[in-house]
Amino acid sequence: MVSKDQRRRQLAREKYERQQQRRSAAQRKAKRRNVIIASVASVALAAGAAVYASAGLAGGSDQEDRAAAPTPSKAPDPCERPAKGSPSKKTWPKEPAMSLDTSASYSAKLATTCGTIDIKLDAGKAPHTVNSFAFLAGQGYFDHSRCHRLVDEGIFVLQCGDPKGTGRGTPGYTIPDENLKDPRLKGGVYPAGTVAMANRYDGANEKTRNSGGSQFFLVYQDSKLPPNYTPFGTITGGMDVLRKIAKAGSTTDPQTNNSAPNATVVIDKASVRKS
Repeated sequence: MVSKDQRRRQLAREKYERQQQRRSAAQRKAKRRNVIIASVASVALAAGAAVYASAGLAGGSDQEDRAAAPTPSKAPDPCERPAKGSPSKKTWPKEPAMSLDTSASYSAKLATTCGTIDIKLDAGKAPHTVNSFAFLAGQGYFDHSRCHRLVDEGIFVLQCGDPKGTGRGTPGYTIPDENLKDPRLKGGVYPAGTVAMANRYDGANEKTRNSGGSQFFLVYQDSKLPPNYTPFGTITGGMDVLRKIAKAGSTTDPQTNNSAPNATVVIDKASVRKS
C-alpha cells in the first residue's frame, strides 16, 4: 500500500514533469522567436526576448523535489576530435579587392570533424560574397573554427565562420548584400542545401543592411526566413553530415540565447577551387 508520504512525492514528481514540459515548450517557442543569425553582434530575427520564471514545486521540500528531478542527458558526440591548430585572429581593414572570375565555376570544401561538406558557389550571382569567402578561406581564416550555432526549431541551420566561436567575430570589414531576389527563395523559404551569409540587418533600419562579414549558415531543412541573407552557394555533398549534427541537438546558453551544437563541429580546413 502506498503511504501518504510516497503519494505526496509521486504527485510532486508528476507536477515537476508537467512544469518541465511547459518550460521546454516555452523555450522552443522562445528559440523560434529569438533565433539569432548575425555577424559582429548577435541580432534576433524577431525583436523582443521572453523571460521565463522558474516555477516552484509544491507538495514537498526543495531537497525532495530536486532528488525527484530527472537528470538531463546528451546524445553521444558523433564527431571526431579537431585537428591540431588554433583559430585565426586575423582581421583586415577593408573588403578584399575583387579577384574573382565571375564567368568561372567555383566550389568550396569544408573538411569538418563531422565529415566533409561540398558547396557549389554562385560567383556570378554573389561576386562580392564569393570573392570574400574565397579570400578568407585562402587566408586560413575558417580553419580550426567551431561552428557555434545550431537552430533546430522553426528554422534549421548550422552557423559557422566565426573563429571566436561567439557569434560576434568579424574579419574587420563588411560586404554588400547580394542575390536577395534569387528565384530559389520562393515564398520566403530558404530551401535545404542553401548556403547564405549572416548579417546584422535588424529588419527595420536600412543602415544595418550590407553588414555581412565572415559568418555563414548552412540550411539542412527548408527554413522560412525573410529574404535578407545573401544566398551564395548550394550544398552538393554532405547533407548527411548536417543531419548527423542536427540529430545530436543543441544546448542554449541562458545568458546569450546562443544555441551551440552538442556535436563538436569544427572546420579543420576550408578551401575554394576554381574549375
